Amino acid sequence: MSQDFVSILFGSPFAVMNTIGLVAFALVGSSKAIREEFDLFGITIVGLAMAFAGGATRDLLVTRVPLALQSPIEIGLGLLGVGLAITLSVVLSSPETHPVALVSDAIGLAAFATTGAIVATEAGVSAFGIVAVATINAVGGGAFADVLLDRSPFILFEDFYASCAVLGGGAYWLAGSFGATGSTAAGVCAVVTVATRLAAVTYDWNLPTVQSLGPLSDRFDCE
Repeated sequence: MSQDFVSILFGSPFAVMNTIGLVAFALVGSSKAIREEFDLFGITIVGLAMAFAGGATRDLLVTRVPLALQSPIEIGLGLLGVGLAITLSVVLSSPETHPVALVSDAIGLAAFATTGAIVATEAGVSAFGIVAVATINAVGGGAFADVLLDRSPFILFEDFYASCAVLGGGAYWLAGSFGATGSTAAGVCAVVTVATRLAAVTYDWNLPTVQSLGPLSDRFDCE
């Protein structure tokens, strides 16, 4: 029994990344709900939604039963993340902006981009499919959590966030194309995703909007 438990948590690159991602994203989602003053039930729902929505969408895309419905351990990991968020909220005044939450978010993003890329590769999809599933797995939970928080998904209008998962998924495919093993490709994906996300937070990277580009008439001297 104990061997099965350890195998589910750490038995493969997918298992390791999935374990990390579930705890990290449940913590981040719950922290957002705490900031909005949700009750304990609401905090739990938002935390679990952020942890599982992306992975459930991934599994449906490759036509398999979502892992969250296959093992109680998955839900347990999500609840662990919720509990950590509640604990941090008691200890810290602004847990959602604390470095612990920011780093957890970057780690969760990297972990889920990697699990998405692994599942997509095993399903035999194209290079585009690998990048797409990796990105959906990484940001789908956060987008769904934002909907529950009654706000537009922030990945659509601010911050350099989903782009990190796109880069990670692309790096996974490139590593595999050059003959890297599954473990190596997973490591490359995770490192690229978390590194670019932490750099984006540190240096305040943002993708440009159309408004920031301005009309063409403003870029040329028509005199």
